[in-house]
Amino acid sequence: MSDPIIKLDPHGMRQEEAIHIIDRALSSASPATYHLHLIHGYHRGTSLRTLIHDWYKYDDRVKRIMPGDNPGITVLVMKELY
Repeated sequence: MSDPIIKLDPHGMRQEEAIHIIDRALSSASPATYHLHLIHGYHRGTSLRTLIHDWYKYDDRVKRIMPGDNPGITVLVMKELY
């Protein structure tokens, strides 16, 4: 993947499936990729959002985690843009 922003839509997946596709995207991201937008949904519960925050807050590939444009999106920042 060589896009500067990668968008994934894991909502509706089981937690193990979501972790698998997010890990694969993080591992295969190019050096030019700086954000991973995760569309996890909002209205049917927040278990994926909680999982993303808990699972990736100590991952070395993720600099920080921030909210997206709406409550159903979380952004993993892999590289800061100054």
